[in-house]
Amino acid sequence: MASSATPAPKVRSFPKVEFTDSEAGALDFPSSKSRTYNYFKPAKLRATVYEDVTVDVQPDPERHLSQGWIYGFGDGPGGYPQEWTAAKSSNWHAFLDPNEEWEQTIYRNNSAVVRQVALCLENAKRAGGYGNWNTAWQKFISRNLGAWMHAENGMALHVFTSIQRSGPTNMINTAVAVNAAHKMRFAQDLALFNLDLSDSLESFDGSAHKEVWASAEEWQPTRKVVEELTAVGDWAELLFGTNVVFEQLVGQLFRSELVMQISAKNGDYITPTIVGTGEHDYSRDLGYTRALFQLLTRDEKFGASNKELFGQWLAKWVPPCLEAAHALQPIWSQPAEKTVTFADSLAATTEKFTQLLDEIGLDVPKELTK
Repeated sequence: MASSATPAPKVRSFPKVEFTDSEAGALDFPSSKSRTYNYFKPAKLRATVYEDVTVDVQPDPERHLSQGWIYGFGDGPGGYPQEWTAAKSSNWHAFLDPNEEWEQTIYRNNSAVVRQVALCLENAKRAGGYGNWNTAWQKFISRNLGAWMHAENGMALHVFTSIQRSGPTNMINTAVAVNAAHKMRFAQDLALFNLDLSDSLESFDGSAHKEVWASAEEWQPTRKVVEELTAVGDWAELLFGTNVVFEQLVGQLFRSELVMQISAKNGDYITPTIVGTGEHDYSRDLGYTRALFQLLTRDEKFGASNKELFGQWLAKWVPPCLEAAHALQPIWSQPAEKTVTFADSLAATTEKFTQLLDEIGLDVPKELTK
């Protein structure tokens, strides 16, 4: 009888499964042992919303992209090259905006300012707040505050907007983008103010600012500096030349040390509210600017070379900004009530500038000591 033994089962061959550590999974990072984690170390015990939505959002081959940039420009390097500025940092990602600005705060803060300005203008018209303005003060506002509107608009569109993606980290670029929004909104506020005055006062010349900015002798050095700033390609130099030098020696001189000081004495309680929003914006923007350049001057590896570089930028931008400041001297005598002198205003401005340079860790330029 034939054997009915069961044949041995056929053995199938499968590739051997090998478990390997992927590069990301094998790394230890802050909070890697926690149920909730971040790929960065928060400034405090827990990450803030600002850190969650800005830190490491922008890619960087030195931190994440082991294969290098996944995209590039046709005629240059890829991504966010550090070569776009002569300043250097051991870790650009160490910068965090002290204002913690991000998308939500931009809308929230600016909408609050817009409401404030709108209510101020509405109340001024309802209460006849412009009725006590004398002819000299109307002329001062139409010519000079109107001319400053062009400076703010130029910085908004051709300085901060042009460099808002040039920085090597999302934290830097977000701060600069907010700076651009501040400048643009303030320029628009001044334009709306000019229109309101034109509608409310028959004797107010709402178009005078165009001729003043284009050809008035006292404003041409200021216009020249603003236009020369827009031609700078190095994003850090552009930020330094604008927020550290120009805004200190010209912007604050005009806004804070002149307009804010003399408006009330000339029967004007509306202009300080409008201009005060611009001063508040600059105070916040100066906060992130100071923090960034302090980081660069205190860098263990590049601090000394950065200080030398910033000294060169001071030598480049301080003289024309001082020239622009001195050229504005005649407008101090235009209002009927002259409560401050140009010498006092300039002294206060240079004192603030000197303090800022000391905070950053830079020497005072010789031009300020003359």
